[in-house]
Amino acid sequence: MIEHIAAGDGDGDETIVFLHGIGGDCSNWQPQLATFADRYRCLSWTMPGYGESTSIQPMTWPALADAVVSLLDEHSVEAASLIGLSMGGMVAQQFAVDHPDRLRDLVLVATSPSFGRPGRSDFAEQYLASRYQPLDRGETPADLAPGIVDGLVGPDPHPDARANCIASMSRITSDAYRLALACLTTWAFDDQLPRITARTLVVAGADDRTAPVSSARRLADGIDGARLEIIERCGHLVNLERPDEFNRLLDHFLAPHD
Repeated sequence: MIEHIAAGDGDGDETIVFLHGIGGDCSNWQPQLATFADRYRCLSWTMPGYGESTSIQPMTWPALADAVVSLLDEHSVEAASLIGLSMGGMVAQQFAVDHPDRLRDLVLVATSPSFGRPGRSDFAEQYLASRYQPLDRGETPADLAPGIVDGLVGPDPHPDARANCIASMSRITSDAYRLALACLTTWAFDDQLPRITARTLVVAGADDRTAPVSSARRLADGIDGARLEIIERCGHLVNLERPDEFNRLLDHFLAPHD
């Protein structure tokens, strides 16, 4: 079972699926659901293991991509446009390679083709240790949420952005968060990017320190025909920090095309 929000009444060829990041859930896309539900069928998922969504163990990228297929099947959608932010953007990349026949257009937001830092072979190990340490002390994602979210947003984000993301992260269990963190550190997709054939838009926040513009450029350069757009004065939570700018980009990209 995949917990999700379904909004709008577009037909099966006009479906958008929204995939949130590691600290999120289906509520993170409210500004987009409010804007696009009058023209599209919109499905915003809560990732497996989060909320009411059935857990996947072990959590792997192909299994997460298959879970998106299950959501499409539940709504009898043959192919959809995928919009994925951060970890959701990684799921979307995997989906584009594993299930190209189920994909129309692809929008990759504040994400990257691999996890880690160049020249840092120990980065994943140190990253997990730093993220697990407070959990080992008994702190919960709800305890950690304010500090983590403050480190993600850029200058003067939309007033609702911070509260939205703190609320969604506060609903994650510690066990689910651990599983997602472990999965995140296995992401390595650079050599698969040429296999993505869908029309692709890459969106980055100019002030994103988690998935910097350099990562977005690697994505756009690695996917044939991909277009890169950078939103100024914006951090990692692009769709919430700058909803009007993001929605305009998305609206233009998803407009009917030959």
